[in-house]
Amino acid sequence: MTRPNFLFMIADDHRHSALGALGEEAVSTPTFDQLIADGTCFTQAHIMGSTSGAVCMPSRGMLMSGCGLFDTPDPLPDDVPLLPELLRANGYTTYGTGKWHNRRGSYARCFGESGKVFFGGMSDQFAMPVNDFDPAGEYPPEETYIADGYSTTVFSDEMIHFLSERGPADDEPFFAYIAFTSPHDPRTPPPPFDTMYDAAAIELPPNYLPEHPFDIGVRDIRDELLTGYPRGKDEIKRHIADYYGMISHMDYDIGRILETLDARGLSENTIVVYTSDHGLGVGQHGLMGKQNLYDHSMRIPLIMRGPGLPAGLRSKALLYLLDLYPTLLELAGAPVPDSTAGHSLTALLNEVTYKHRRQIYSAYQGVFGHPAGAPYQRSIKDEGHKLIQTVVDGLMTWQLFDLDADPEEMENLFAYPAHAGLVERLKADLKKRAARFNDPVFH
Repeated sequence: MTRPNFLFMIADDHRHSALGALGEEAVSTPTFDQLIADGTCFTQAHIMGSTSGAVCMPSRGMLMSGCGLFDTPDPLPDDVPLLPELLRANGYTTYGTGKWHNRRGSYARCFGESGKVFFGGMSDQFAMPVNDFDPAGEYPPEETYIADGYSTTVFSDEMIHFLSERGPADDEPFFAYIAFTSPHDPRTPPPPFDTMYDAAAIELPPNYLPEHPFDIGVRDIRDELLTGYPRGKDEIKRHIADYYGMISHMDYDIGRILETLDARGLSENTIVVYTSDHGLGVGQHGLMGKQNLYDHSMRIPLIMRGPGLPAGLRSKALLYLLDLYPTLLELAGAPVPDSTAGHSLTALLNEVTYKHRRQIYSAYQGVFGHPAGAPYQRSIKDEGHKLIQTVVDGLMTWQLFDLDADPEEMENLFAYPAHAGLVERLKADLKKRAARFNDPVFH
């Protein structure tokens, strides 16, 4: 059997609902919509959370290592087998370009070839500092230079160049990885996407709030200071318009990449994956960033298309981004390390009906070494409800949401006597899941 190629695309800050085909937000994404029509869309994909405000670092670390949040080394050490590294060891050509927000030395372990790479969290989208590939993994500062062009287009062009030199007759399959810095702020879409959305016509999300109703310990972090308090409606609309503009531009450039895949005769044997490292608030619940456990921040898009994968399937299975680690290894016919916390999605992709994960455990901050009294958040979610625990300055706040009746997580049911039994069950499950994932808060 011919082993499949992989084209893996990951965005930065793209929340799960900002896809036109889902009908939840008024954003134009024709390329993503076609991918959803031609492939499988997982609508309940999550990240596990973060131990710091830089949510993308542990998120990408979990994806690459297959480890859970509290077992994810940062930076990634040499004794953790990384996803592209394992594919490379099993005969794959591995190519990368774009953002790498983990240790620089681990990049060369993963990729044998590379386009321009950005080692950082964020930068000016029109003046991205990049490096050319260094097999030694050293990347001295004097070799960093400013890319010529808008970041999404620069990295897309690099991927297009790689694909243009491939063909269906090549002996080695490839794993090609592109990590966009879009739609992360600064929210500055390039023309004509900068005027594509009229801010005045943008509808505010149903869970828009001028401020979060209580302190969750993130009020003064960088993401939350992108706009003032209280959040003005017009300003939030402007942020959303620019956010949509960046997503629509990225959708356009991904279309160019997929056109190249078609032109080179590679689509029939290439599994395409699109996802994000986390979501984003942009005014929902009075929050701008992703340092919280609401669905708009924890849920991510996940689309897979390719040979043998069902077309037009939308799965509501609860899953983590790190579940892609064993999934891609299995699809490549490579052995899966016992160390992974991921659960393969291959049964779901074969349309086998079963529960993938019964619950999703999420966490923000609260790790060994944090000072006593440091804020943290924890949550447990099943197919119908979510319980969130927030601790700030010793004050514990609980929230319970009925996700079927209230998907925007607006009505807190925690104090309702009718839900007392449910609350106690979810509290017990929260502790069990915390122990399973080695959460130090519950040790």
